[in-house]
Amino acid sequence: MAEEYDLVVLGGGTGGYVAAIRASRIGLKTAIVEKRELGGTCLHRGCIPSKALLRSAEVFKQTKEADSYGITVENPVLNFQKVQERKQSIVDTLHKGVQGLMKKGKIDVYEGFGRILGPSIFSPTAGTISVEMNNGEENEMLIPKNVLIATGSSPKSLPGLEVDGQYVMTSDEALNMEELPSSIIIVGGGVIGIEWASMLADFGVEVTVLEYLPHILPTEDEDISREMKKQMKKKGVDVVTGAKVLSETLETDDGVTIQAEVDGETTTYKAEKMLVSVGRSANVTNIGLENTDIQVENGFIQTNDYYQTKESHIYAIGDVIGGMQLAHVASHEGMTAVEHMSDNEPHPLNPEQIPSCIYSSPEASSVGLTEAQAKEKGYNIKTGKFPFQAIGKALVHGETDGFVKIIADKDTDDLLGVHMIGPHVTDMISEAGLAKVLDATPWEIAETIHPHPTLAEAVGEAAMAVDGNQIHG
Repeated sequence: MAEEYDLVVLGGGTGGYVAAIRASRIGLKTAIVEKRELGGTCLHRGCIPSKALLRSAEVFKQTKEADSYGITVENPVLNFQKVQERKQSIVDTLHKGVQGLMKKGKIDVYEGFGRILGPSIFSPTAGTISVEMNNGEENEMLIPKNVLIATGSSPKSLPGLEVDGQYVMTSDEALNMEELPSSIIIVGGGVIGIEWASMLADFGVEVTVLEYLPHILPTEDEDISREMKKQMKKKGVDVVTGAKVLSETLETDDGVTIQAEVDGETTTYKAEKMLVSVGRSANVTNIGLENTDIQVENGFIQTNDYYQTKESHIYAIGDVIGGMQLAHVASHEGMTAVEHMSDNEPHPLNPEQIPSCIYSSPEASSVGLTEAQAKEKGYNIKTGKFPFQAIGKALVHGETDGFVKIIADKDTDDLLGVHMIGPHVTDMISEAGLAKVLDATPWEIAETIHPHPTLAEAVGEAAMAVDGNQIHG
């Protein structure tokens, strides 16, 4: 027997379950269809487990450097099994929390693979969901007034770099390594690649990063990219930019070998394992899009500003629509979509107000335009930059590398972008995000009293530096 709902969400990841909770709280009868675990990639194969490993790597590195703080620790030993157990414990705790939220919101969860059907005996329009249940029981039929596609994405691979899970991995397989390799080649110097390079280097692994473009972190401000490359090299990471992978991987009993063209010359790289980190592909295959009028371009579902597809009652959010493939973006997209389908008037998300974070060591974060983007848009810009080495709290922490950079419109004094690299900047970026939402100027940020001693003083000093008024630099 078919079950009727106000909303059925395809995918129980961060975007999907947040949207479901929002829908239930405004009175919509809601269901989620999830083929794996609630929480999706972010909770089980991305954000949370990778940050748990990064934290362990950070603690290990700090322990080895404890003597500089006046603490003697002889021969610290890494127990990677316990590192993995801690990671899994965090994931399990949060997973139970999400399951509890579903019960609290009276949201029905169907464990299986959902497909969108075309017009049928169940409905004159496309949108009925057929759920192939994981337990092998007969398919469930769900008849929703609205559908929200939140099926997420999967790691991409490259021709010739076939993932086998043993020698050649994506981040999915790497998160479940039972032992650390002695050496690794990371193909791709984007956010995921750099986080893994930082983590593994801090664990003591010999790391080589091969990035095809001229800069690592190519979507970040160039000053951030250059500083990150400098800091990765300081860790001992071999960062190779402009590297064009030429051949298939050659697997041997003791690892993998690959060739890449760098500056017109062919170089051979060898390591125990390889991590392919070249982006993610939207999960749009076999979910029934062909039964609808939904448009897909370059592998991503096309929507309007409220995440509505060409089928007005079917919405899509998160990685399946491209854009900024971030968990917090998917969550806000989901809430916006739910508000819109409920005939409320949500504000569309402004990409220039969305912070992004990189959880390497050092961390990096940003909101708004890069300097290059601001110039491309025709702005007459002014910038202020302030180093952490002039901040007392950074000296106390023993982390003085990096800076805060602020970009403003010279003609109007409007804030255009804020970029940070250094200690705890992923926590500090929210001040800049609020400043963007409130359309603040650097003067207003500078007038905000930043307590002393704090790392956030660097934000105030950078804001003053926009007009050459910094105090400690």
